Amino acid sequence: MEEQIVRDEALVKKAEEMMEKQEFGERRLSGIPFKLTFLIAIAFSCFQLYTAFFGVLTATLQRSVHLTFAITLCFLFYPLSKKSKRKTIPFFDFLLAAVAGGVVIYVTVFYEQLVRRIGDPTSVDLAMGILTIVLILEASRRAVGLPLVIITGIFILYGLYGPYMPGVLAHRGYSFRRIVDHLYLTGEGIFGIPLWVSSTFVFAFVLFGAIFERTGAGEYLMKLAMCLVGHTKGGPAKVSVVASAFMGTISGSGVANTATIGTLTIPLMKKVGFSPELAGGIDTAAGGNGQLMPPVMGAAAFVMAEFLGIPYLDVCVAAALPAVIDQLALLGAVHLLSVKYGFKGVPRALLPKFIPTLTSGLHFLVPIFVLLYALVIQRLTPLTSAAMAIGVAATIFIIRGAMISMGWIRLEKAVAGPAAPAQSWEPLKDSLSKMIDAMFNAAKSMSAIGVTCACAGMVVGMVSLTGAGLNMTNILVELSFGNVYLAMFLTMVACLILGMGVPTTPNYVIMATIMAPALIAMRPETPLIAAHLFVFYFGILADGTPPVCLAAYAAAGIAGADPFKTGLESFKLDMRTFLLPYMFITAPQMLLIGLSPGILGVFEAVWIFITASLGMYALAAGMQGFFIDDDTWYERIILIAVAIGLVWPEIISDVLGLAGLAFVYYLQKKRIGLKAVVAG
Repeated sequence: MEEQIVRDEALVKKAEEMMEKQEFGERRLSGIPFKLTFLIAIAFSCFQLYTAFFGVLTATLQRSVHLTFAITLCFLFYPLSKKSKRKTIPFFDFLLAAVAGGVVIYVTVFYEQLVRRIGDPTSVDLAMGILTIVLILEASRRAVGLPLVIITGIFILYGLYGPYMPGVLAHRGYSFRRIVDHLYLTGEGIFGIPLWVSSTFVFAFVLFGAIFERTGAGEYLMKLAMCLVGHTKGGPAKVSVVASAFMGTISGSGVANTATIGTLTIPLMKKVGFSPELAGGIDTAAGGNGQLMPPVMGAAAFVMAEFLGIPYLDVCVAAALPAVIDQLALLGAVHLLSVKYGFKGVPRALLPKFIPTLTSGLHFLVPIFVLLYALVIQRLTPLTSAAMAIGVAATIFIIRGAMISMGWIRLEKAVAGPAAPAQSWEPLKDSLSKMIDAMFNAAKSMSAIGVTCACAGMVVGMVSLTGAGLNMTNILVELSFGNVYLAMFLTMVACLILGMGVPTTPNYVIMATIMAPALIAMRPETPLIAAHLFVFYFGILADGTPPVCLAAYAAAGIAGADPFKTGLESFKLDMRTFLLPYMFITAPQMLLIGLSPGILGVFEAVWIFITASLGMYALAAGMQGFFIDDDTWYERIILIAVAIGLVWPEIISDVLGLAGLAFVYYLQKKRIGLKAVVAG
């Protein structure tokens, strides 16, 4: 079995091809174009590493240099259209990259003069601003598709034509000059909070994840998960869930989790009987779930901390309990499917041994412990914590490579491939090469994240300029008739629809800007972080929601399945999660907010964890039509009601929920007994 736990590069290629059918996809360069792009990407990473270790520049300078690299690389990495050639860069894209980098770096070169001209831009400032806006929109279109561009354009047009809007949407309107000035020269548009987060925290964590992915952490975590749950019913599917949870603490990307773990687990799932669509759907759901796991929850979580003005650790603490509950619920849902359809696990004899597997990759765990120690114990900033973890990880992997080269460490074939010959410098060269590759891959990922954060910043800027947030509050109140539950439902639908075409981070930024304040206005006692986590969760769930679900396209490519059917299977599994975010607003104790002091608060947290976990399991059973036997129609209704009662942190609802769960168990146990008697 250990020999099967190796990434199949052919499956990786299939995943990339399926994703390219959905989006433009990246160029696969060689020769001089690759070398040029590679050098720019490495320079990008070096700049980010320098500011991470030695201190960031002033806000606007940090953001402008970051965006200069990001937008330049976007035009070099991403082609004009799906039909464009992928193995070379046409001259006009070199020209666009140079122009885009030039107009953004203009802010860096003339920073002091521009600060003094805010509100009174020159003709050159306006020209540079217009070019920057247009080129950011085009770069975003190439990197993530047309929906984000359309949404940004709508908000800009809204700023121009405010007086002509109907009803509560109307506002005074702003000139094109004022809009360009606001978006380009102030800190509330392009160079706003989303780009600040991208230029600091996010890059560091993306690089940290890239180092781990490149050095084989995915395979190691997968082997650990295989040791723990591979032998159980539907073992490979549970491995996907557990491994994605492990990987999610590092990568913070649902699509990356899906692709990284899926290449290892999907073939195993198919071998034990899972259909290609179901195997891909489980991997998609697991990948998205992994993004919910602290301490690395993706770029959106860092933006959330900045929006709320709270330490990032507070976001992690609030998100921790729901994330664990959700992971257990998905594990439970997969278990129910496995029992229902008779999917077996992998025989223990074929599984790797736990202790040797654990010890073989202890060097992967040290940087994670350093990160957690810096964040939780020392309470350092996310940037400083990530920088420390990067430094430790790079040092460990390079020293380890040197020790292997010197013959001081010999690797067993079963764990890490053939043992390296003594006094061979290849292992050290390989370690250094992987570090450089990680820097390149991080820069490539950040080119898309950087421009989309700039694009999302323009939406935020237009909302702040026009007062659209207040207007949206009024609209939401009218549409929901003042009912907060209906308002939450409408917000959920908006998040899911927007997330079908917009990545998680800009989805969160947009919804947190226009919808979260509306929820808080309708329910003033709601903690700010509860409303923000509400839209954050549904933004992530949108990644696996058909018809447009990039993670499902990646999984479908690996599984050889239909992308829509794969997304549908993922959506069915994700439906168990839909209940949880509602509790953030109606019962913030779920986020460890408002608990009693002292030991009583600890007891409350443990009780919430137990009852909510059982409730989510009941919801999965009700949605899938199977508990310990096939559900009748009324048992499904009871299980869904049980789920609501158990997830809601009230003693009465908990008691009723536990009683309902016991009742359904009794009915199905009795029915199974009768079937056995009849069969006998």
